[in-house]
Amino acid sequence: MTRPLNVGIQLPEVEREVPWAEVREMAERAERIGLDSVWVGDHLLYRDDGLPARGPWEAWSLLAALAAVTERVAIGPLVASTSFHNPAMIAKKAATIDEISGGRLILGLGAGWNRSEYEAFGFPYDHRVSRFEEAFTIIREMLGSGASDVHGTYYHLDRAELLPRGPRREGLPLMVGSMGERMLGITLPHVAAWNAWGPWFGNTVSGYRTLHATIDDACRNAGRDPADVARTVALVVAFRGAVGRGSSVSDETFEPIPGDAADLVPALRAFADAGVSHVQLVLDPITVESIVALEPTLAALDG
Repeated sequence: MTRPLNVGIQLPEVEREVPWAEVREMAERAERIGLDSVWVGDHLLYRDDGLPARGPWEAWSLLAALAAVTERVAIGPLVASTSFHNPAMIAKKAATIDEISGGRLILGLGAGWNRSEYEAFGFPYDHRVSRFEEAFTIIREMLGSGASDVHGTYYHLDRAELLPRGPRREGLPLMVGSMGERMLGITLPHVAAWNAWGPWFGNTVSGYRTLHATIDDACRNAGRDPADVARTVALVVAFRGAVGRGSSVSDETFEPIPGDAADLVPALRAFADAGVSHVQLVLDPITVESIVALEPTLAALDG
């Protein structure tokens, strides 16, 4: 048998402060036990939510480091906010990291949502989708053709060129993480994959099936065959000693999937049967030990 879907993990965000040496060990261990991908969140600061202020390491710096210390796993942001950098610079960063990794970057993109970090770091929060639309155009043009000349409301490029191009001159696989109708209309004509956050649909396969059908309809409305847009989901998985993620918004109500293979294997097979091709497991607690504990699940999935 072959693995029915790709299985990755999200590395720590703000569950606790994790030094680079431990993050590196997690990524290397993930690769060693046979996981398919490692992902990092792209946030700057969480606060004003009843918890102490907390923040993760900067995502693009982490991705460059992970590209250099791993050899096989796909890597990517889950997902990168186009608001935090000039979009032409995002394309430049993505091409550079794709070069360092030997063509292993999956570029997840989104418009961002956490207003407090925008205000804290001085990024505009208004017109987020309109800003994203211009940024998305620039990023996909530069990665796809190597050039962009956009003179929009928010961004102005004067015959920008992406040189050198990196290992995939045809462009990188783009992934969008959004359920918004307008965002889907902007991105689905162009992306290789669509990503959902498990708590959006209760972290269950039954909840996902309804959402899957909604995205099928959105693909058709955007002129895409639904079969041409891969489906990926980030699922919260709890092991013994789970402490919570530390970044969840207060209105999320869901049950994590138990981390033991007896529960996790059938759950992942059910998501594969529902059309999911790639999962990002958000482990609680996120430790080296939790990553190692996935090995029986991977062995069972591989048959």
